[in-house]
Amino acid sequence: MSEGKRAGERCVQLDDDNLCRLFGDPRRPQVCSDFDATHDVCGDSRDQALILLTRLEQATGDA
Repeated sequence: MSEGKRAGERCVQLDDDNLCRLFGDPRRPQVCSDFDATHDVCGDSRDQALILLTRLEQATGDA
């Protein structure tokens, strides 16, 4: 996604298991490499992470 992605838009690089296809690849965007999956952002489970990340994207996205 050379132009980035909008809040709430699924990254085209995620596979069916929500894993990054570019993990470890030099083409992986720096913002993704810099992401720190802390408890306050990701919670205790995949389901919590999806809820928290969706809320964060909505709160910081374009109006």
